[in-house]
Amino acid sequence: MIITSADFVISNTDVQLCPETTLPEYAFIGRSNVGKSSLINMLTQKNKLALISSKPGKTMLINHFLINHEWFLVDLPGYGFAKTGRVSRERLQKMINSYILLRKPLINLFVLIDSRLEPQLIDLQFMEWLGIQGVPFSIVFTKMDKLSITRFLENRKKYEATLLQTWETLPVIFQTSSKEGKGRDEILNYIESLNQEISYA
Repeated sequence: MIITSADFVISNTDVQLCPETTLPEYAFIGRSNVGKSSLINMLTQKNKLALISSKPGKTMLINHFLINHEWFLVDLPGYGFAKTGRVSRERLQKMINSYILLRKPLINLFVLIDSRLEPQLIDLQFMEWLGIQGVPFSIVFTKMDKLSITRFLENRKKYEATLLQTWETLPVIFQTSSKEGKGRDEILNYIESLNQEISYA
C-alpha cells in the first residue's frame, strides 16, 4: 500500500462522537511509552501526524486520521499509565473499552508491545480480555532497533509460549522499528488485504 494522504479528522473522548462512516478502521493501542506515536508517524510518513512525547500518557483522546480517503487509522490512549489518578485511569479505561466494544467500523486492533521486555502481565491481561470479547487483534513488537535479534527472538518465544497456554492459535505478529522503518510494508499490506476482503464480502 502506498500512502498518498493522511489527514487528522477529529479527537474526542466519547465513542458516540466518532465519525459516522462506513469506512474501515484500524486502531493502535499499547502501554504508555511503547512508541505508538512514532509508529503511526512512520507508517504514514508524516513526522508530526501523531504527537510524540518523552512523557508517558500523552495521548488522552480517541484520534481519527483518514488515510487515502479509504480507511481510518485510530490512535487510542495508552493503558496502564500509573502516574495518573485513579479517577483519570478509570475514565480512560472506560473510553478505551467503549471504543473497542462498540465501534462497528473497527476491523482490527494493533496491540503494541515493547520488544525489549519479557511478557508483561498488563499486556497479557489486555490481550486475554480481547480474546474473551472476540475482538480481532494483531501484535506489533516495537523498538526493534534497541536490542539484538537474539534477545528479541528470546522475548518473542516467551510471549508465544505464554499465549499458547490459553490460546489455540497465535494472532498475526509484526516486528517494527520506527527509527529504521522496519515493518511498515508488512503492516500496511496487511491492512490493504483486510480492506480487500471487506470490499469482496
